[in-house]
Amino acid sequence: MILDAESLALTPGVEAVLGGAEGRELPGVLKMELLASMVELATDVCATPQEALGALRQLRAAADEEAHAAGLRIAAAGTHPFSLPQTQDIAPDPRYREFVEYAGITARRQAVCGLHVHVSMPGPEECMRALEGVLPWLPLVLALSANSPYLAGEETGLASARAEVLALLPRAAAPPVFGSYEAWEAFVERFVEIGLADGYTRFWWDIRPHPRFGTLEVRSPDQPTEVERTAAFAALLQALCVTVLDGEAPAPANRGDYAQNRWAALRFGPRAQLIHPDGSRLVPAEELFRELLAFVGPALHELGTEEPVRVLDPRTCEGDRQLEIGRSRGLEAVAADAVERTVRSV
Repeated sequence: MILDAESLALTPGVEAVLGGAEGRELPGVLKMELLASMVELATDVCATPQEALGALRQLRAAADEEAHAAGLRIAAAGTHPFSLPQTQDIAPDPRYREFVEYAGITARRQAVCGLHVHVSMPGPEECMRALEGVLPWLPLVLALSANSPYLAGEETGLASARAEVLALLPRAAAPPVFGSYEAWEAFVERFVEIGLADGYTRFWWDIRPHPRFGTLEVRSPDQPTEVERTAAFAALLQALCVTVLDGEAPAPANRGDYAQNRWAALRFGPRAQLIHPDGSRLVPAEELFRELLAFVGPALHELGTEEPVRVLDPRTCEGDRQLEIGRSRGLEAVAADAVERTVRSV
C-alpha cells in the first residue's frame, strides 16, 4: 500500500513510485495494481525461498526509497485500517478501468493485498495434480497469514477481511474440479470466446495454473507485513507441492469442505476449527499446522528450507498484533506500525 507520509492514509502515488524506480537494477519489478494507491512487488524467478527473501528485501527497500522521495510511505498488510476502499483512485490502465466498469462496486472494494506464490511445475498434468493436493490445506495457510482485521475504519470481526472482499469477485475462491489440464484449458477458452474474460488471469481463484510462467500460483494468503513471513509461506507451499507430486495422485478436493474451511479461516484465523483434509473430523488450526509440518517435513529437509518456516507460530497471526495496537492506541497507530515493520524487516 502507498500512504501519505503525514496522515498515513492511502494515497494515489503509484506513478511517482514507479517513475522513480524506472531504470533501477532490481531482482524483480515494481508494477501497477488495480488501485493507484498500491504497488505490486514481483520477484524474478528464484531457486529457493531464501533467494526470494533476499529479492523481496531489495524490492521493498527500492519501493520505500522512491516513496520517501515523493513524500510517501509504503506499508505491507492485507488491508488498510481506516482508508475507505470505494474512494480510492483506479490506476491509469485501461484494463483496470474496464474491469471496474464491469464489476462495479465489487471491484472498488478491492483495496486488499495478498501474497501470490508461484511454484514451478514439471508439466501441465502435474500442475493439476498439485492443485488438488494443495487446495485442502489452503484455508490453514489463510488462517496463519490472516493480517486484515480492519477495513474502512472498522474492526470487522474477521481475521481476514481481505479474503471476504476477494470472494465478492466473479470466479473467486476454489476453482471447479477439472480432472485434467485439457479440461481447464477448455473452460478458460470458453469464457474467453463468449466474452467473459480476456485470458486466464481473469480468474481470481485462490489457486490456479499459470502456464505462461509454468507454475502453480497460490493466491490465498494475506500479505505479510514482516517480509520473513513471506519467505516462510513460500517455503511451506513449495514443500507442499513437492510432497503432493511425490505421492499418489490425490482425489479431487471436496469443494464444500473448502468453502466451510475458507470461511472459518477468514473469520477466526489461528483459532479456526477446520475440517481435516480427509473430511473425517474438525481439527484446531494449530493442531492441523503441526500435522502439515510433519507431512511436508521430508521435503523441507530435502530442499534445505526448514529454517524459513520456523518464523510461523500457529497460535497467532499478524492480525492479532493489529488488533492489540488498534484497541489500545487507535488505527493511525496500526498504520504507523505497518509502515515501520514493512521496512524494519528489510
